[in-house]
Amino acid sequence: MLEQLIARMGITIRALLREKGTPYAELGLGDPSLTVDQLLDAMLAHPILINRPIVVSPKGVRLCRPSEEVLDLL
Repeated sequence: MLEQLIARMGITIRALLREKGTPYAELGLGDPSLTVDQLLDAMLAHPILINRPIVVSPKGVRLCRPSEEVLDLL
């Protein structure tokens, strides 16, 4: 499901990765050789790594950062 949301948003998986205040560095997720599947596995194991909020509406799916981005989906 997360992979589908990323595809619908039209962003890369790395754009959804949260670095600060997470185990990002500890897990070595800055390594450019990591595959999409490896990054997805890390995000599913550690949901704090997922930037949010992700908003789903009939008008589309968007990572609403900054929060004002949600206004385009209402």
